[in-house]
Amino acid sequence: MKEVFLCSICNVSNGGCMEDCAYCVQSLKYNTGVDIYREKSYEDILKEAEAFYKAGALGFCLVTSGRSLTPRKTEYISKAARMIKDAGYNFHLIACCGSADKESLKELKSSGVDSYNHNLETSKEFFPSICSTHTWEERYQTCENAASVGLMLCIGGILGIGESWEDREEFYKAVNSFDPFTSNINFYIPHEALPIKNAVMQRTEAIECIKLARRHLPNTRLMMAGGREAVFGLEQKEIFEAGIDAVVIGGYLNSNGWDIEKDIDAMKGYGLEIASACH
Repeated sequence: MKEVFLCSICNVSNGGCMEDCAYCVQSLKYNTGVDIYREKSYEDILKEAEAFYKAGALGFCLVTSGRSLTPRKTEYISKAARMIKDAGYNFHLIACCGSADKESLKELKSSGVDSYNHNLETSKEFFPSICSTHTWEERYQTCENAASVGLMLCIGGILGIGESWEDREEFYKAVNSFDPFTSNINFYIPHEALPIKNAVMQRTEAIECIKLARRHLPNTRLMMAGGREAVFGLEQKEIFEAGIDAVVIGGYLNSNGWDIEKDIDAMKGYGLEIASACH
């Protein structure tokens, strides 16, 4: 029986980002109206951790907005990580905090963070079409930095933003160069304030994207993240057949997911076993 790993997101800071990523509602440039807050309280972080742990999530990701892992963010995320581990929530703990140097990443690792999530997003060639305030090479360097200090890697991207199939091929070749522990797939969800006007990707094309990712990443945990509900609707068995073996439950950075209990029941109905250990 195929196992599916459940991961969860804790959006510890939101909005107010000075970058101009054309797919992201957190950019100040586009006036999308998302809530803006700097640091979620440690009490609220622990409450979310407890709820996801009881629901069966094995992964718990602390996500900050903004370009980089600043000294203040490093201290904040490190304290949150220690509190989560000290509380007995035996998560595979992930941090997603933007571009980062080795010293900051070492501090996260020493505080209990297991993996660092930093997405390449798309191919090196297409990236300047969607962002002008930082480079694809900066993202790649952060992934190298995380690997060099012994953190496991979660490296993925967003599909359906105008990239070609050739871009997708080159993107997954780049991801594969790290042989990451996990690769997250996000499908673009349009927002009226964002400059990318593409519609939600069609189901058949999305399935082919998953198959492409699996061909390039045969040994990587392939995680379906943003866009799962919008693209695939109520019937999702096909995504697991195409290669998905992990999903984000409970919601995303600025959009809601499905009821967790019903979501898990649906996966069990497909003949999937909910993983009980992160290995």
